[in-house]
Amino acid sequence: MDLLSSLLSSLPVEPVPVRKVLVGVHWTMVCSQHCGLASTLVACGPHGHSQMRNVGALHQKSAQELAEWIQSDNLLEASVGMAAINSLLKVDENQLVEVNAAEVIARESKNKNLAIVGHFPFVERLKGITKNSWVIEKKPFGEDFPEEVAQELIPQADVVAITGTAFINHTISTLLSFCRADAMVMILGSSTPLSPLLYDYGVSMLSGLRIIDEKEAMIYIEQGAAFPQIKGVKLVTMTKEFDPNHHG
Repeated sequence: MDLLSSLLSSLPVEPVPVRKVLVGVHWTMVCSQHCGLASTLVACGPHGHSQMRNVGALHQKSAQELAEWIQSDNLLEASVGMAAINSLLKVDENQLVEVNAAEVIARESKNKNLAIVGHFPFVERLKGITKNSWVIEKKPFGEDFPEEVAQELIPQADVVAITGTAFINHTISTLLSFCRADAMVMILGSSTPLSPLLYDYGVSMLSGLRIIDEKEAMIYIEQGAAFPQIKGVKLVTMTKEFDPNHHG
């Protein structure tokens, strides 16, 4: 079973009503059992070209119906799907450590080869710590590498950090297949599903967000907050007991 199908199969079977769907310029939020976030991705093209199904009635669907949208080729629908999945996941708070992914990556990649998929704000300050630091981006910026070289660079990396948006654009399974079995692999960012299921796919760490104040987070999302500006959330990390021999 592929990763997205496995993730969907792990969700509760009993339909869960949706309390709120909010699609902001940077973030998408779905509130059902919990409140889930994902990055808002939209395909490039003329205004109005990438329309989402059932707009105005999304809150009348079950969270599971919206979660299925993760498989959509429409990026906006897949963003809603990812947020819906995150709203349904039962997360064991005892497994969470309140820590920033950037600190973990800096610690783990000292004098090692690091590949980061996604241009995060912290990438520049890691360059002096690592042996080699490669940033791979769909839309390369500065010294970033284009996504075509992921197949060449990721197998050389001791530490690999992959943006959670790779679930939304359906590149996650391919990217994970490039990782060495002994690499420390992290998935990070607001879209990251905090599910131990991912450990079976070679992931060592999951670094994402938990919403601690729904109303406050909503205000910031609907007013266009970028990542450093958002309130009502906390950064958390889940770690599998790191075993370089674990093949999933």
